[in-house]
Amino acid sequence: MLPTIALVGRPNVGKSTLFNRLTRSRDALVADLPGLTRDRHYGRARQGDLPYLVVDTGGLEPVVRDGILYQMAKQTLQAIDEADFILFLVDGRAGLTPGDRAIASELRRRGKPVFLAVNKVEGMPGHLATSEFHELGLGVPWPISSAHGEGVSSLVDEVLSGCAVSVPDEKLLEDDGIVPKIAIVGRPNVGKSTLVNQLLGEERVIAFDQPGTTRDSISIPFSHHGKPYVLVDTAGLRRRGKVFEAVEKFSVFKTMQAIEESHVVVLTLDAQQDISDQDAHIASYILSAGRALVVAVNKWDGLESFKRDTIKGELSRKLGFLDFAQLLFISALKGTGINGLLPAVDAAFAAAMAKLPTPRLTRVLHEAVTQHQPPKAGPFRPKLRYAHQGGHNPPVVVIHGTAVVHIPDTYRRYLENTFREAFSLRGTPLRVEFRQGHNPFADRKPKPLTEAEENKLRRQRRRGRKLFGKR
Repeated sequence: MLPTIALVGRPNVGKSTLFNRLTRSRDALVADLPGLTRDRHYGRARQGDLPYLVVDTGGLEPVVRDGILYQMAKQTLQAIDEADFILFLVDGRAGLTPGDRAIASELRRRGKPVFLAVNKVEGMPGHLATSEFHELGLGVPWPISSAHGEGVSSLVDEVLSGCAVSVPDEKLLEDDGIVPKIAIVGRPNVGKSTLVNQLLGEERVIAFDQPGTTRDSISIPFSHHGKPYVLVDTAGLRRRGKVFEAVEKFSVFKTMQAIEESHVVVLTLDAQQDISDQDAHIASYILSAGRALVVAVNKWDGLESFKRDTIKGELSRKLGFLDFAQLLFISALKGTGINGLLPAVDAAFAAAMAKLPTPRLTRVLHEAVTQHQPPKAGPFRPKLRYAHQGGHNPPVVVIHGTAVVHIPDTYRRYLENTFREAFSLRGTPLRVEFRQGHNPFADRKPKPLTEAEENKLRRQRRRGRKLFGKR
């Protein structure tokens, strides 16, 4: 097992900034706003030859007993219990606060090795910036700057000094194949975090009855029946006209990034509400990104039969362009219908990564053209000669022929449906691209005529004028 370091402290002391510096990434959202991080965020880091795990946590408020701050505190305390070392961050510019004293008392009760880091001390004498924090009784404070990197490497060396320096076999850390990455997306408060917790069997992320609880995209590796997956809990996507705060704009960006980096997207809908235009917009973005898709209609339990029929009619009317995706009716809170979710994800992932042999693709193409030829473009009809696969996730079929620039979108959709049925590509969009065949004589210049050939051409023209007259 890799050593684990948990970053703990009050809100807005620089934990996420330090997390990004240690992991050399931008995975954690960073803004000058208290309480931005709410869930536990794990990342892999390396100090010299020693790899380790670092956990970003939300701001800890030990005295709070209810609300979203209480849920954040529960997540942080669980990260403390799982960690090998605690890195307690305080704000050197704000000075020692009662909140710091309360957190220090809680850390002493937990009995884990604690290292005190005084952050934001760039440009300040180290001994003056850390002097008042000796009062916490957690050892010698370390002056650092997570934004500029000052003192960070020395601090991590001290934290990991008791660990054996060894280089694990990188092959053991890497997966043998591609691990399906599943993004859970949807509007705010449709039950995405509850669904993630239900799949994991634990309260891994905060599920709170308040829109906008999740602000960052949280990646969570897990396994089901011995098969590895990566779940990504994302922030809810509201209509663009209702997104005003800068933090929410970053959350929307992270959600869109999670969609593009995933293999399968689970679009979560709320059966207690009508299917909105925003649901259709989210589905359209997923489709344009080319991601495999499973549609999960949440909060299905307790609905009357009339309401269920209404929702099914709206799904057919507003999301009819997702007819390739598998539709599930679930209850993330009670767990009903959840058993079919991962098999549907596996089927969509297999379809998105399917290998389509060229001979069979070409045979299917010729059969489709025989049944229904492409419409004429003026006096000519496009000719489709052969097809081959051009990519995965989504599958791309490249068709070569002549006059293919005149093929309409309706015929393209006909070919997409034909290939999808022939190869049983359930749960993934399919893209058909046309390539114009190259004319080998297009660039060839005519040879100049000899004098005898020119005289012969003149005689033929004169003979033609005598026979047919001038026109």
